[in-house]
Amino acid sequence: MLTFMLGTALSCAGMISEYRLKGAEPTPSEEEIPEVLADRIQQAYTAFMMASLHMAHGRYKEAKSYLLAALAYDPDSLYLHQKMAALLKEMKDYKTATMYAQKSLDLDPTNVRNRILLAEIYAASGDRESAIREYKEILELDPDQQRIRLILTSILIRKGQFKPALGHLDKLIQQNPNMVMAHYYRGRINLELKNYSEAEKAYLDALKLSRRMEPALFDLGSLYQMLENYAKAGEIYERLLGFYPNNNVARDRLIGIYYKLGQGEKAEKQIQELKRQSKPGDPGRQTLGLIYLRHGKIDESIAELDLIVAAFPKDYKSRYYLGTAYEEKENREKALHHFGLVGKESKYYVNAQMHIAYILESQKKYEEAVDVLRKTIEVKGGRAELYLMLASIYETKKEYGKAIEAIEMGLKQNDKNVDLIFRLGVVLDKSDEKEKCLEQMRRILEISPDHADALNYIGYTYAEQGIRLNEAMDLIKRALELKPNSGYIIDSLGWVYYQKGLYDEALNKLEKASSLTPNDPTISEHLGDVYFKKKKYQKSLEMYEKALSLNHPHEEKLKQKIEEVKKFLK
Repeated sequence: MLTFMLGTALSCAGMISEYRLKGAEPTPSEEEIPEVLADRIQQAYTAFMMASLHMAHGRYKEAKSYLLAALAYDPDSLYLHQKMAALLKEMKDYKTATMYAQKSLDLDPTNVRNRILLAEIYAASGDRESAIREYKEILELDPDQQRIRLILTSILIRKGQFKPALGHLDKLIQQNPNMVMAHYYRGRINLELKNYSEAEKAYLDALKLSRRMEPALFDLGSLYQMLENYAKAGEIYERLLGFYPNNNVARDRLIGIYYKLGQGEKAEKQIQELKRQSKPGDPGRQTLGLIYLRHGKIDESIAELDLIVAAFPKDYKSRYYLGTAYEEKENREKALHHFGLVGKESKYYVNAQMHIAYILESQKKYEEAVDVLRKTIEVKGGRAELYLMLASIYETKKEYGKAIEAIEMGLKQNDKNVDLIFRLGVVLDKSDEKEKCLEQMRRILEISPDHADALNYIGYTYAEQGIRLNEAMDLIKRALELKPNSGYIIDSLGWVYYQKGLYDEALNKLEKASSLTPNDPTISEHLGDVYFKKKKYQKSLEMYEKALSLNHPHEEKLKQKIEEVKKFLK
């Protein structure tokens, strides 16, 4: 407070000098100056105290008025500008708060506290770039500000700037090896970067310092689960639940692990614990209903969720999953009933409507399905899945023009949505617009150069046409690097070899593609073609007949091939 009082006194002296120059009123004599100063100091102090009183009781509007009054008496007070900036930050008036914080900084550019306040305002307003700039400036002034370095690290992580974030964490751990959050953040970054051994080490280091740290336990369990080390994952989730028995996400995962390990009794024990925590029909039992649903216990899931929606009709999440359970049970009437009761205000509404459309489509009620989707688009337009599903129904009816219209409606919402562009290309291909199809696939690669399916589509189209086979091979090999276990892409590569007359290489790839994707009619046909070239006529016939049984789109062409190969078997 002494700083404030001194600042006020100096400020008042400055104001008196200015007052004297203006000559508005008679200049106070030397004997009168202390009296004027005392009066201004008293007025500023009184206004500040009133502001503090209102702030303490959350009356921010009144506090602001008094702080403005205090600043009128002392416009150059560093302390008052800091207080006003902090108050406006609490009021979420970030623009004005920034102005006052910047004024504080102008008054004292080396004051670390001023920069911290300004950085906090930027961070609160969502201006991360400015916040990062200020936090870096603070660390230039005072490299030992560990809290600031940790805050900066968390912002960098949220922005996906993992390398500089790791650099700051290394410095933090050097400064303070026992800073648990620094180790935890190292774990998170390395998990994101798929450096799994480094992530594991960092999480274990964090847990050595704080064995009850819930996020570290949960992330470590997730890591082991991702690595399919289910025994270790189970141990970690058990440990977490020992400390936090109400963490039902961890319990849900533990139940899934027990089922995966064939330890049904242990899974049932955890389910009983969930039951113990709540009564039938309580919203808390929703977790149990979803666990049953995930593990195929449909009747048990329905029993739990039915009780909840009976007691809480607007529990739309439970309602949605109850509809899903009935759909799994193939009770379409009840599924439609519950999906239809999911309110428009619910985040599950669009998905519920899509389920309704899917059920209607499966019943060949195409017009009703289209009507549901169009009405949903009117209410909740914007989600690409709606336009894709609408286009899919038109494709089923071979109404390709309408399918294209539906996709173009979606692209008006987002012209860079690669899923919509890809589907547009596919529909154009079905409409015998090969070149327009390829234009769309190239458009995808401009947006997303590593889009494996677009690379494959262009390469396969060239192979089908028997043109630009070397370029086709390069494109398909790039796609295969991105999706090494895709039966469809391996089939494309095999087909390029086939078109180049390299039948041994083609056979190798097409057999692998067939083993990965055994129920695709085109892959079966391709394998039949290469068997035919290799004079393995019996195997060729088997593949052609299999392709026919899988509803090959070109049935007549396939029947001709079957007749042709049979001539060689007589």
